[in-house]
Amino acid sequence: MDGREHRLRTQADAAFIRGWLRNPLKIGAVSPSSRALARRMAEAVPAEPSDGIVVELGPGTGVVTAGLLEAGIAPENLVCLEYQPEFCTLLRARFPRVHVLQGDAYEPPPALAGFLRERRLRAVVSSLPLMTKPEPERVRAVAGYLDLLPPGAPFIQFSYALSAPVRATLVDADVAVSPWIKRNLPPARVITYRRNEASPSAGGLPAFVAVPR
Repeated sequence: MDGREHRLRTQADAAFIRGWLRNPLKIGAVSPSSRALARRMAEAVPAEPSDGIVVELGPGTGVVTAGLLEAGIAPENLVCLEYQPEFCTLLRARFPRVHVLQGDAYEPPPALAGFLRERRLRAVVSSLPLMTKPEPERVRAVAGYLDLLPPGAPFIQFSYALSAPVRATLVDADVAVSPWIKRNLPPARVITYRRNEASPSAGGLPAFVAVPR
């Protein structure tokens, strides 16, 4: 690790602590995700289409972002949607070729629709603290992103909970759950949702994505 990257990671850790102290429910975790968790999430991203867009929700300080890039995802094909402006600044400094959008993943900004207008979506990788939200909001969010994904493409979420944050039947999807990743604090699992066939509501942008006029 060079001096610049060490400095940025130190700043990222400090920003994470400040963000957690200001609003623990927005951050959702007591520490940044581990590299082991980031690798497991990156492994769930399919190899094809290699030029497809990968959307990362709630990248925070960029641990999972780094894992996605190390796994071979081209930075120009990675779009990060982050709520905290301070984290956005750090992400842009650490990953200048990655597209970083500031906004709420539960109410995505119009700019996200712009990236998806002519590009196929390869995967959605989420570090959102879903369990801090009521179940209807969790279902709405996961179902909305599954509507965007082509059949078979994954919505990848990690969770500390004993049960999946959204029941598969509520979003008309299949779900796969990884073993516990013990080299994470606290231990976490990767939960992958897929729709093998287009659902009746699929085929366009979900209602919660604002399309620019």
